[in-house]
Amino acid sequence: MASGNDMKAANETYGSFITAVKVSTPLIALITAAVVFIISR
Repeated sequence: MASGNDMKAANETYGSFITAVKVSTPLIALITAAVVFIISR
């Protein structure tokens, strides 16, 4: 098991990862919708 210091770093990394996923998911969805719209015209 990780020590206390390692867990703190792991939690910070996990939080950063979750934030990146929350930001990138709508952005990817928007880009995908734009590409589908352009192709379907």
